[in-house]
Amino acid sequence: MDEIEIISAPITLQRLKEIAEKRFGDMVKGVVDIEKEILALGGELHADEEALLLEKGSQQRNLWGINLYPDLDMPARLEYDSMINIRPSQNNRSRGVEDPVLRGKIESIVRKLIP
Repeated sequence: MDEIEIISAPITLQRLKEIAEKRFGDMVKGVVDIEKEILALGGELHADEEALLLEKGSQQRNLWGINLYPDLDMPARLEYDSMINIRPSQNNRSRGVEDPVLRGKIESIVRKLIP
């Protein structure tokens, strides 16, 4: 998990591109904590980033997996697609994020941390 960074203050788009180049090239996997308004980036799996955030005190119900494509403009840069998002107990039965209010919260956090 040494490649994973927890982002709690804004980073540049250039920094996001550097994180992408280390692992997938054009994409970065991320997990957003909607309560703490932080983002874990750079893991091979969303589950790795999720595990790190849980270690740091995040609550499972607040963690949502996303993918970021640094070469695209918002909102196309942000993709809601992760196995960790499948949560029937929270009325989310797909890899996406089905609740539009929740998607809006995630997008707002991403825009704040990667202006």
